[in-house]
Amino acid sequence: METLFFEYPATKTLPRRAHVGVVGSGDLEILMEPSAEARTKVTVRTSVKGFGKTWAKVLERFFTVHDVAATVKINDFGATPGVVTMRLAQALEVSQDNAILKR
Repeated sequence: METLFFEYPATKTLPRRAHVGVVGSGDLEILMEPSAEARTKVTVRTSVKGFGKTWAKVLERFFTVHDVAATVKINDFGATPGVVTMRLAQALEVSQDNAILKR
């Protein structure tokens, strides 16, 4: 296991918590919570060592476009960069969707 930490500046508020995905073969779980700080803090726990630069590029690309103030925890079991980006977008959508939260 490897644990990585990243921070990005943020100007927008994340409306609500979100939890998407599952930790399993080739997938990952993302927990996203609003933060009072003007930044996003990301903790990645991954089963695949040596991909810190790849994680940094994928996360920087995402949080440059979506600058939400959040605390993000990612539990990874070998997901590809495309899956990581998809799950992050899904978590952001869930955090902004009132209909899902009212069920």
